[in-house]
Amino acid sequence: MTFEPKPPVKPRPATKWIVGAFLLDVVLVVVFAAIGRASHGEDPLGGLFTTAWPFLVGVVVGWLVQGAWRDPLPPVRTGLGVWGATLVVGMLLRTLSGQGIAIPFVIVAAIVLFAFLVGWRALVLLVTRRRQRRTDA
Repeated sequence: MTFEPKPPVKPRPATKWIVGAFLLDVVLVVVFAAIGRASHGEDPLGGLFTTAWPFLVGVVVGWLVQGAWRDPLPPVRTGLGVWGATLVVGMLLRTLSGQGIAIPFVIVAAIVLFAFLVGWRALVLLVTRRRQRRTDA
């Protein structure tokens, strides 16, 4: 019989990181909707909720399905799941609510939401690794 040590348990992130990450995702989705409205000559604030709500539901679904509160910062493990759910659920709800979708919109939304929801996490990872290298040196 061999003894295999258990891998170290990663500590649960602080509540402020969990809440902050969730709120940042929400804010970035609202910014995405506002940019989209403005780029089409629409009032970026008027009707903002109508444009944003399908994607906000997608963020919540992504967080729930992904269990993002356990580790909200990893760009691949968490960010990709939140991004995918936000995009897919958002497009489905837009379609079901009669807002419609077009292929160019899906492509642009996929790119922008990826940059926003995965991008901020990648930046945090990059900064964290740089700081770690400095303290290890």
